[in-house]
Amino acid sequence: MNIFDVLTLIGGLCLFLFGMTVMGDALERRAGNSLKKILARLTQNKIAGFLTGLGVTAVIQSSSATTVMVVGFVNSGIMTLKQSIGVIMGANIGTTVTAWILSLGGISSDNMFMQLLKPTSFTPVLALIGTAFLMFGKSSKKKDTGTILLGFATLMFGMDTMSSAVSGLADVPAFQNLFIMFKNPVLGVLAGAILTAVIQSSSASVGILQALSATGQVSYGAAVPIIMGQNIGTCVTALLSSFGTNKNAKRAAIVHLSFNVVGTIIWLSVFSIISAIFKPALLDVSASYLGIAVAHSLFNIACTVLLLPMSSLLEKLAIKLVPETSKKEEIAELDERLLVTPPIALERCHELVCEMAESSVTALKKGLNMLTAYESGIAEEIRSSEEKADHYEDILGTYLVKLSRYQVSDSDSSEISKLLKAIGDFERISDHSVNLLESSEELIEKDIDFTTDAKKELEVLCSAVSEILTLSYTAFVNGDMQCARDVEPLEQVIDGLKTKLRNGHIKRLKNGECSIEMGFVWSDLITNLERTADHCSNIAACVIDASENNMNVHQAVRDMKENNDYFNSKFAYYTEKYSL
Repeated sequence: MNIFDVLTLIGGLCLFLFGMTVMGDALERRAGNSLKKILARLTQNKIAGFLTGLGVTAVIQSSSATTVMVVGFVNSGIMTLKQSIGVIMGANIGTTVTAWILSLGGISSDNMFMQLLKPTSFTPVLALIGTAFLMFGKSSKKKDTGTILLGFATLMFGMDTMSSAVSGLADVPAFQNLFIMFKNPVLGVLAGAILTAVIQSSSASVGILQALSATGQVSYGAAVPIIMGQNIGTCVTALLSSFGTNKNAKRAAIVHLSFNVVGTIIWLSVFSIISAIFKPALLDVSASYLGIAVAHSLFNIACTVLLLPMSSLLEKLAIKLVPETSKKEEIAELDERLLVTPPIALERCHELVCEMAESSVTALKKGLNMLTAYESGIAEEIRSSEEKADHYEDILGTYLVKLSRYQVSDSDSSEISKLLKAIGDFERISDHSVNLLESSEELIEKDIDFTTDAKKELEVLCSAVSEILTLSYTAFVNGDMQCARDVEPLEQVIDGLKTKLRNGHIKRLKNGECSIEMGFVWSDLITNLERTADHCSNIAACVIDASENNMNVHQAVRDMKENNDYFNSKFAYYTEKYSL
């Protein structure tokens, strides 16, 4: 093996790792909605959690990415420590899919059908299709599909290049002695753990081992301990991601490590005993691509079969290693670790915006009630809700801007825009709730009492505003298009009511029924109520536009009003319902 073979090996390794990374990232984006659905079905049942971890990892081809997600979920309170254990175990089996795909590179047969199964035969076609999708596809889904195909073609080309480059090592005595040394199980485990910890991917390290097996010098006796060590090395990613998290998130990372360490110790002991007593001839046979894939799968399945029934013991061990403290920890509302999986991060943002929406809408409705029945306790709740909305707007705005910098699908990009616009409107609604509260406090402080006619007019406007709040909230949280379309005609009615209430006050003022001081409070009230309706209109328009992948809110409002029989009928209905 000369210097040129070494350079070829390095180039092949780089292409292999690059192809695996690119393909994994594209798979995450392409499978975004599927990931949401899979995780939505997650329950406290350990089997359901196990199947979830298996399915997600098989889709995104990375147990490291899955476990980092799990740490983020636990840190954000989306998932409990108990739920995370099954997912982590499932991820260990899901990651074995990659080795089976790579084992296709070891096919050697003169049969034409078998030759067609070799990656060198079909990856050029996949690369061509992927390039066409990437260059000419207009939707993000087609571009992601193209990236997946190109990533797969690149990693298989890199695998083939590595195998060709190391073929000369078969006759190098030092290389032969290296793998004889790795027949020592402990050294094999250490080698596998260190390699995987460095490249932070057990799938990639198994692929490298499969490429080295092309030399014929890697026996099963050396390969099996290395495979066991790879499972320990892959825990480094989750451990690093747990820094700065709460205790339960750290425990999830510890569960991942302890699961692999305990499984390796037990099965390595069994392997060593069998090797020493029975000395199976198979251990001296040269490992093949397929044989390594089989060994990788069997080891991970064996660990799961052994430890899944004892998951509660792993949970207790993690709690013992990361004990409770007297200091109460806060759950991170938005975890930066979730950004590596934009669809999941976006789903978490949507949940928090829905919480913000509920808090703001509830506060405004409480503000409406305070105009007729003031309570100091409710006043504190309204002010607390306003502070909460300010906090949500701050953290969500920052997080969504970061998320928008990642490669996301067209639908997710539209959702990000919708959320960014909605949080501003919900925050302003919470501000108006405090404004209403302050008006009610001013009425009490100055001993102002509206006339009977004014109270009746205000009651009608408050009822209309309460209904538009309910419609816009339901439209946003449930994606209810019917409610969204009902908002704009009601908003137009509220605009008309504001004008009528202002004119009514001027009339009473001329008749000496109202004072100038009373007029200031009255003007503030109806202005806040009308502006609340405007924000509801913005929210409903965002919901409609997001469903159509178009964020031109003003155009949507214009389209609703022009030559729209439904709009006209609803406008007539609300005009009659809220007539003075």
